[in-house]
This record gives sequence, C-alpha cells and structure tokens, in this order.
Amino acid sequence: MASLACLSFTTFASAGEGLTTPIKLPAYEATRPSCRAPIGLQRTLVFVQDNRREFMQGTGRGLEAAARARSLSYSVAFADNDPALMIKQIGDLTTDRTGAIVVAPIDPPSLAPSLKKMIGAGAYVGAVVPPPATTVLNAPQYLTGKVLAEVAANYIRSRPGGKAKVVLLTHDSLQFLAPRFTAMRDTLRTLPGVTIVADISPATVDKDGGYRTMKTILLAQPNIDVVLGADTVVLGALAALREAGKARADQFLGGIDGEQEAVVEIKKGDSPYKASISLASSIFGYAMGQHAADWLEGKSIPQAMDILPMALTRSNIADYERDTADPGAVYADGSRRAAYLKMYGNICFDTRESYINFPWSSETK
Repeated sequence: MASLACLSFTTFASAGEGLTTPIKLPAYEATRPSCRAPIGLQRTLVFVQDNRREFMQGTGRGLEAAARARSLSYSVAFADNDPALMIKQIGDLTTDRTGAIVVAPIDPPSLAPSLKKMIGAGAYVGAVVPPPATTVLNAPQYLTGKVLAEVAANYIRSRPGGKAKVVLLTHDSLQFLAPRFTAMRDTLRTLPGVTIVADISPATVDKDGGYRTMKTILLAQPNIDVVLGADTVVLGALAALREAGKARADQFLGGIDGEQEAVVEIKKGDSPYKASISLASSIFGYAMGQHAADWLEGKSIPQAMDILPMALTRSNIADYERDTADPGAVYADGSRRAAYLKMYGNICFDTRESYINFPWSSETK
C-alpha cells in the first residue's frame, strides 16, 4: 500500500478540474466526520508569498504561529513578484512532497496547472483569493468597499451642506477587487452634495502610484475633501497632499487592508487619515495554518472562507491590535473568531476532487 501511495504521489494523481461552475456553498460543518489522511507527505507548511507588503507579512505571521502550535515545520518561498519563479517554486514543493502550502498568486492563470497537480498529489492548497485551491480565502469585496464608503458618507454628512469633493483611487482592472469600487460609487451616489472629481486607477498599486496620481489630480483640483482606495495608494496620496500643503485635519482619507502605516496615521488624531478597513491578515493566516494541519490529519476543513471587513478608527484600534497580535487566542474563542471569519463548505483528502476552481465569492448570487 505504501508503495502504491508513493507511486500515486510521484505521478501526480489527478483531482480533475474541480468545481468550475460557480455555486453557493453551505455553511461549514465543523462536526463533519474525518476521512483518510494523505500518505507520504511531509508535515510541512510553506507560504508561497508574492511580495513583502504588510498585508502579506501579516499573513505569514499568522501561518507561522499556527504551524508552531500544530508542530508543522514552516518556511517561506518568496517569489518577489516573479510569476515564473512562483511556478517553479510550486513545482519543486510538489516534487518534495510538501504537505501544505498557502499561496498568494501573482499570475493566477499561469499558476493554475501547477496548483492542480499539487492538489492531485494530496496536499493542502490554500489560496489568497484566486483559485484553484482546496480552501479559497476571499473577502466579500462589495461589502468591503461599502463599509469604507459608509464611514466616509457619515463624515460627509457632518460637513456644512453635506458637500465634498471626492477622489477614488481604484483597481477596476483587477476582477476580484472591482466590486469594492462599485460599492463606493453606489454609496456616494446617494449623497447629493458629493462631487467625484477623479475616479482613476493608479499605474501601480503602491505608494508611488498613489503619490503620482494625486500630484496630477491636484493640478486640476487643488482642494480635495475625501480620498478612498487601498491603504498603500491612499498613503501615497496623503504624501502628495502634504507636499503640496493641501493636507487638512478635516479631510477624510480612508483605505483598505489595515496597513500598519495607515494605523499609525489614524492613531495620531490630527491626521487626515481617518479609517482603514481591516482584513486582519494574521488572523486568517492563523486559520489557514490550522486548516492545513487538520487536512494532514484527515479532518474535514472549509472549502472557502470570508475574512470580514472591519472599519478601524481611533475608537477601536486598541482592540484590533490586541487581536492581530495574538491570532491564536482569537481562533480559539468562537465569538471573537466569528467577528473576523466566516467559513463555507467542507472538503477533505478523500473529497479533494471538489476543490474550488472558479472565482469564489460569498456575494455570488
């Protein structure tokens, strides 16, 4: 039997194409009976990391803490935004019989065949947003944008006449993130005093992209009241506003991701930066690490998981920092965990052919 198991692994037994048609997954059943454990795999968890932005660094901290708690060896394969290198890394990990990976895909279409092989080999494959994976992690993207827009809307309503000039720094070219900005537009459209003076995607999704885009906007619109987007680009926009002498304490700058620099700005009190939508990467990283260990023990785990958006403001930053610093305590407490995570579907080694292979979202109608 052992030799057959090894032969099956070496030839990368197929798990088929998985679930390719979008379906609505039921709630995860934690009491689902266990199935067989994979044979011949290492008790190793590897984070195949795209880049070193803070969001991914937090994911790694959570994964490492879970691996330590479950006696898995842990390492990072850093791809440095190189899709060809990431494909090679996944291939090497499959050949080495690595038992579990979590991946943040750089180029999902080109990486998909390698991930399918790893799933067929019996390994746990957790993916941060794009499939294929045994467990897909996503955020309800429309809700994420709506939460930020509603905090901004409350600020606008408090202004004289409810008027505000708004800049949206978008990522509409990224299929998985576009619903965030649809939600922002939908919310702001309900406010008669709002004028969206710029709705634009920076050339690069980083601080430099936000900085350069805001410098251009300020040439035509020197007085801006609200800026919304991902934290990294909004922080760049803030730098441009300050450089131009156009930053004001009564502005509302808000972002998504809970980046540490954004948290620092919010805590200042007199900064234009008023809110960040946290996706608590250390907490979902810890959960995925626990699921990896459960998979290797033959347990049934979620097919998909939402990380729930939370608006960070000066009033709740302390609680958030406590939780993200100790994700194991959050995971162990059902009520605290439910504030951050929602799980769907069931999958285990025996049912791995039902892996997610479509752009999953809990918001899919």
